[in-house]
Amino acid sequence: MLIYIFYFFIAIVVIQLFYYLGVFGKFAFAKPQDIVSKNIPVSVIVCAKNEEENVKKYIPLLAQQDYPDFEIVLIDDASSDETLEVFEQFEKEYSNIRLVKVENNEAFWGNKKYALTLGIKASKKEYLLFTDADCYPNSKDWITTMTSHFTAEKTIILGYGGYEKIERSFLNKIIRFETVLAAVQYLSWAKLGAPYMGVGRNLAYRRDEFFNVNGFIDHIQIRSGDDDLFINQAANKSNTTISYNPEGFTYSKPKESYKDWFTQKRRHISTAEHYKFFDKMQLGLFFFSQLFFFLLVIILLAFQFEWISVLAILATRYTVVWTVVGCSAGKLKENDLKAWFPFVEIALILTQINIFITNIFSKPVYWK
Repeated sequence: MLIYIFYFFIAIVVIQLFYYLGVFGKFAFAKPQDIVSKNIPVSVIVCAKNEEENVKKYIPLLAQQDYPDFEIVLIDDASSDETLEVFEQFEKEYSNIRLVKVENNEAFWGNKKYALTLGIKASKKEYLLFTDADCYPNSKDWITTMTSHFTAEKTIILGYGGYEKIERSFLNKIIRFETVLAAVQYLSWAKLGAPYMGVGRNLAYRRDEFFNVNGFIDHIQIRSGDDDLFINQAANKSNTTISYNPEGFTYSKPKESYKDWFTQKRRHISTAEHYKFFDKMQLGLFFFSQLFFFLLVIILLAFQFEWISVLAILATRYTVVWTVVGCSAGKLKENDLKAWFPFVEIALILTQINIFITNIFSKPVYWK
């Protein structure tokens, strides 16, 4: 029996090496990108619901972008706090801010996709750049960097949205590691010509891409997925590229309690159930290879079966994975995660198992 477990263990490691070297290596070992401003007209779109404090801090940073031709479309999604009033004040202060007021609609109550649709329709520029109300750009050249990748063929740009570092917080390291790993996955598959998702914290596409697929209509009943489900439907190897120059990153404040982060990740993972078949399969295979790798290591070492071979395979796997993750984290300016990799990887896998089981028995809560 143990010999078959050992063979299964070898197969799992082969799958892992395929992912990390064959797929994720496409991003990890990619050359730096050149940034050449194209000065194309851009609408920066921000949708907010009860984000009064965040928009006070972050909208001025968007308004200060060093870019010649852009507008900011602020969407207030029927906020019950002072978000709308703050937006109205910004509209008076900045000539390039356009305000969209969304009232509750019985058919689309609390649906962020409905609010975003109104904002996109109100936008006046050909190219759209999205971020969230709790996000801020890493530099004044965020718009320049993201839009520099647009070409006649490449009309969807996938960017990186990171989280702020919190010193002496292991939870923060888990959150940022999960964000890095997710980014490495979707950026690598995009480089391979199989894009499957993007993040609304940092995402750009030409306006007609939205209307070519009738916007969010095919998944309007799914409360999440204004970013990843849209990209899963609209993106392909011909029209999609990636941006990973640090000047084009965005950042937001991470959750500070495990419970809040756990709830957030439940929503994200439940959305993946609606991806295309191939995308669900490759994500599922990667997750289960991660899980079985650790389970099989424990079983084989507990019974001391071929333990020298198991340790050699274990060392090979960690050398490869640590190298790929380290190079990727360096590209995404998350260098401190390199030393913590073995610990945060295990913590993340345990969390994902918990989320998977929890989502079976209850549905996550979505847009505020």
